Amino acid sequence: MQSEPEKLLKRHAKLVHSDMLKVISHVQRDEGEWIINTLLVEGYDVSFSYKRKQRYKNITGQRVNLTYYPATKMVAGIEFEVMNVVRIKIA
Repeated sequence: MQSEPEKLLKRHAKLVHSDMLKVISHVQRDEGEWIINTLLVEGYDVSFSYKRKQRYKNITGQRVNLTYYPATKMVAGIEFEVMNVVRIKIA
């Protein structure tokens, strides 16, 4: 029997799954009716972001399992690499 991340990875070739990543920063900000969560993860130079309808507990210092895909975001005319999280779970 396959786990949920394995099923997602099989269906979507561009997805990446990582286990036991340590969150060094977790910021939440309102954007319309969504709460945008941005994570900085130890050992990575890019941010990981995802949306939720409600605020979530701060997970700074926690280890998480993430399923995500790389993307780019334009901010003030400058292109930044970001990781869009499709699944997050506290490890």
